[in-house]
Amino acid sequence: MKSPETIFSCQSCGHQSRKWLGKCPECGEWNSLVEERVRIAKRGAGGNGFKLKDVEAVPYAEIESQDDVRISSGVTEFDRVLGGGIVPGTLVLIGGDPGIGKSTLLLQVAASLSAGDRVVLYVSGEESERQIKLRGERLRVAAKNLYLLPETNLENIFHEVSRLNPAAVIVDSIQTVFSALIESAPGSVSQVREVAHQFLLLAKGRTIPVFLIGHITKDGSIAGPKALEHIVDTVLYFEGERHHNHRIVRATKNRFGAANEVGIFEMTAAGLIPVANPSQMFLQERPQEVAGSVVTACMEGTRPLLVEIQALVSGTKFGTGRRMTQGMDQNRVALLIAMLEKRLGLQMLGDDVFVNIAGGLEVDEPAADLGVVAAITSSFKNTPVDPHTAVFGEVGLTGEVRGSLQAAVRAREAQALGFRKIVMPGSNTSGLERLLGVRVVGVRSVEEALEELF
Repeated sequence: MKSPETIFSCQSCGHQSRKWLGKCPECGEWNSLVEERVRIAKRGAGGNGFKLKDVEAVPYAEIESQDDVRISSGVTEFDRVLGGGIVPGTLVLIGGDPGIGKSTLLLQVAASLSAGDRVVLYVSGEESERQIKLRGERLRVAAKNLYLLPETNLENIFHEVSRLNPAAVIVDSIQTVFSALIESAPGSVSQVREVAHQFLLLAKGRTIPVFLIGHITKDGSIAGPKALEHIVDTVLYFEGERHHNHRIVRATKNRFGAANEVGIFEMTAAGLIPVANPSQMFLQERPQEVAGSVVTACMEGTRPLLVEIQALVSGTKFGTGRRMTQGMDQNRVALLIAMLEKRLGLQMLGDDVFVNIAGGLEVDEPAADLGVVAAITSSFKNTPVDPHTAVFGEVGLTGEVRGSLQAAVRAREAQALGFRKIVMPGSNTSGLERLLGVRVVGVRSVEEALEELF
């Protein structure tokens, strides 16, 4: 009897090979190829065995406008990340580190969605219904229309969906769900791709939102093939450190809203609580009249955030000083230090330079350059910056200060928190000269900015 044909699939990128390879030629991962059986579709049938049907294209002008009303999840920051609420029929993928709060957040969302007459199905492949109940009691969840299903078989899950006809489905997690039609282990590339495709058909066919929780790899990306992120409508990443109470949900892909939008939560014993004013949270413990501390205005999606940049410049006993950063790109800080040495004559080759974003936030936009330069110069000269001053602007290697996007939004956020002076790019000051109670200073170069600050 002839053995069934097999193929080797890379568990990182999905590349397929007829023979086993130690290194994937597509993504370069070692020992990532796993043997899987080849599925051969029957003639006249689709990949799932159903008979193909005749379809016709519909003219664009004849399609009725679908202005679907978004459904509120009951969690304001979660609605912000999704673009204003949950769109019926959307497929959302949420990833994050273990224990960061993915299941906690979606259990709170499920409890809010199940209010009224809506039925919500929570599918868990990693926890029993009693474990979920314990978490729900800690979060004080009392949802009568929330149904828990500890199941990993895809066909059994779809049977319960047909029986309950829920208004939303939550799957925790997609790597544990498998289809009996595929002869491979749960979590493999074939299983994850097939399960995600079936949930996509479920969301679009029944017009119900489906939330998928995904595991992440050691480098921080969602486990499984990259096609998983292409299939879904929205990809959310849960960020945060276990030493800080705040958590950040960031949208890296959203077909129904702005990408790179963020929602900020505070982790408490009662669950995740939305933070209404994150700028005040990041600045509440800021020291006053201390050298090396500067407030800058950055944008996270469509939301302005005021964060504190701390810098420490100290002499070293070694020949060359160290450059260490936390919350910022180390190479970017090294470029700014080299610019200060060349253009302004601040010799820091023999000094250690440490830069930190207070609060554990990750800042990666160029508009924070001027804040970094001001903090490093303040610590180097041991001269504090006025605590009621905020700065922002992109800095070039020739020492020029370039304009930043959404400068008016940043300036109004600083005004709302009581800052009395804003040092910003001169090309962005038009229309902001009459900002009530705030002195707006436009600068064209780093030298002008430092003369104004010191």
